[in-house]
Amino acid sequence: MLLLTVVYNRSMEYIIDEINEIKKYFEYKKTILGVSESIVGDMHFIKFFCRDDNISENSIKTFNLNIANMLYKIVTIEFCKKGINDFLTETYFFLQYDEIKQVKPRIQKALLNEGQISGPNMVYCINRKNTIIDKITKCIEENNEINISGFLTFRAKELNEDLESIVDKVVEEYMVEKEYNEFIKLLKYFVDIQESKVEEVNILIEKDGNYYLRDEEGNNLVESMMVELPDVKFDSIENQEELIISTMISSAPKKVIIHCVQHCKNKELIETISKVFTDKVQYCDACSECRKIKNGVLV
Repeated sequence: MLLLTVVYNRSMEYIIDEINEIKKYFEYKKTILGVSESIVGDMHFIKFFCRDDNISENSIKTFNLNIANMLYKIVTIEFCKKGINDFLTETYFFLQYDEIKQVKPRIQKALLNEGQISGPNMVYCINRKNTIIDKITKCIEENNEINISGFLTFRAKELNEDLESIVDKVVEEYMVEKEYNEFIKLLKYFVDIQESKVEEVNILIEKDGNYYLRDEEGNNLVESMMVELPDVKFDSIENQEELIISTMISSAPKKVIIHCVQHCKNKELIETISKVFTDKVQYCDACSECRKIKNGVLV
């Protein structure tokens, strides 16, 4: 039974590795997949066969999905070769050359499933990739021959729009990270130019995620800051975190000790403190204050 014929030109010989991976997959699944190749000029014709009694409807769907994944990789490789630079320079003209140089490897890894996209963009990008693969799968199901050059020519615009939406998310994530790093640099600058007002700051984190900020003598630094800002409300965890950062920047401590860090519900706060105060930061989980936190008796 002929499952599919794939036609490609000599410039895409990397396809052979993908075809061999598909063969290995079916061998592992105990399904014999026959492959024959013929060459006419620069064109390679790959035919996939399987015995009628050795293939099920589910196996055909699996085969089509494997071919779709192969074609997705080819579409992405060709897009990375030819489309990324034009798209970035036209859409993100404000990016400097060095910034484009930094973001391109991230885009390529994201498109080729070689890198992990984090945060809220992860699900979006996965869904977009699945949308592209679904479109390719339907094309395979409707045809018994796929000419890859023709496929790229006639489907490129539609598929590139989906790929570009993934690029948008990667660039968005890069810009957020860049702004965050610039913010950290600014905070570090403010800390470095100030004289330390306190020797030591202790951040005590309760089981419910609430924070206490005390100096080496046990004085509540947050309360002192609130006295200076009587018209500002600090009635939520988010407000508390902003106040903690402000208090620490203004006090510029020589040492920062974070107690019971495992109770912190916002890991970005700890990350920010660690990046701003670097080697001044220490972690504690066994002192008398930590024991009070764990026993719920911190006052």
